[in-house]
Amino acid sequence: MGMEPKVVRNDEQGRYELWADEELAGIAEYRTQGERIVFTHTEVGEAFGGRGFGRVIAAGALDDAVERGLTIVPECPFIAAYLKKHPEYAEHVHWPPEARQ
Repeated sequence: MGMEPKVVRNDEQGRYELWADEELAGIAEYRTQGERIVFTHTEVGEAFGGRGFGRVIAAGALDDAVERGLTIVPECPFIAAYLKKHPEYAEHVHWPPEARQ
């Protein structure tokens, strides 16, 4: 594992992909609704757990959404938890009622 993990947006499949040494290590699924990007599910493969890859894919996906001028809607519990710990994204987030807690 010498290569830095890389986050790539795959619009065709509606997900961000985390690649580590040519292997798909994780995904963050989304759907777009106009100017909103709704994150629905995030997972990191079991073989890649415990390395902070969840944080890597969350940051990569969220940074890309902000760069594209989209409003982030965190339906995914992992993305919602990440956003609550990173207030720098606050102005770009629209919280669904069930995720505000």
